[in-house]
Amino acid sequence: MVSALEAVKQEKIWMNGKLINWGDAKVHVLSHALHYGTSVFEGIRCYNTKNGSGIFRLKEHINRLFDSAKIYRLRDIDFSREEVINACKEVIKANKLKSAYVRPIIFKGYGGLAVIGKDSKTQLSIAAWPWGKYLGESEKGLNVKVSSWTKLAPNTMPPMAKAGSNYMNAQLAVMEVTADGYDEAILLDKDGFVSEGSGENIFLVKDNIIYTPSITSSILDGITRKSVLEIAQNLKYKTKQEKIPREMLYIADELFFTGTAAEILPITYVDKIKIADGKIGPVTQKIKNEFYKCIETGEPKKWFEFV
Repeated sequence: MVSALEAVKQEKIWMNGKLINWGDAKVHVLSHALHYGTSVFEGIRCYNTKNGSGIFRLKEHINRLFDSAKIYRLRDIDFSREEVINACKEVIKANKLKSAYVRPIIFKGYGGLAVIGKDSKTQLSIAAWPWGKYLGESEKGLNVKVSSWTKLAPNTMPPMAKAGSNYMNAQLAVMEVTADGYDEAILLDKDGFVSEGSGENIFLVKDNIIYTPSITSSILDGITRKSVLEIAQNLKYKTKQEKIPREMLYIADELFFTGTAAEILPITYVDKIKIADGKIGPVTQKIKNEFYKCIETGEPKKWFEFV
């Protein structure tokens, strides 16, 4: 079976200001990021909308990319935010893609292996390729498990930064639960409150109120999360961002994940406990329908950068 990445190896990648062939986008085995995890990245969707190819909330993603770099003190970036935004568009055009998953990454390259990385040059690369549904399109909803691995605490590594090193924590969680036959993991924060999935934010519906963990629960402040909150408010739902105890998952009326790759994925079982009647709930369905309406039409236009 050919992977999504293997299928596009003849395409172009933007690397340090130039478009190069996919196979030529290489880094040295002694690159600092490979040894110490010094990388920050974004995942961004470009959709083939009725208004043309639109990159979803591109400016917000690039702002978060630079914020992540600032948190991890990756200071010597040779490109401005506007240049990176334009480069994302350029790589879409160069590969003649109508829809794609876009992956910009800032990382410490070759130059030295001191832990502080002061002799390692910061590099920036952007790739784009077609990528379908993350975790598939589940009509029955996901069967998830609360992992025994705890989400990173803010005073150990910064969860608000979308850093490659942070995702080792997520990998441990998802490897644990998938080995037991589950679709995805939910992680708790250091205080035992609900944090997020391995690569998704989580929402809970109870008595027609939509809850999601606040940024104090060691979450990534997701772009799709913000979009869903806006959609929910436009639909006149009451929303709350606060600490959520684990047991609230079990008595929820509805649960769903959100994320760039995941988009919106309903959850129907947690720890083998059925959520409500085990079906995708009406609030989730309304929000999901509205979200997909946005990415089909390219509206509101403020959410899209058209290529």
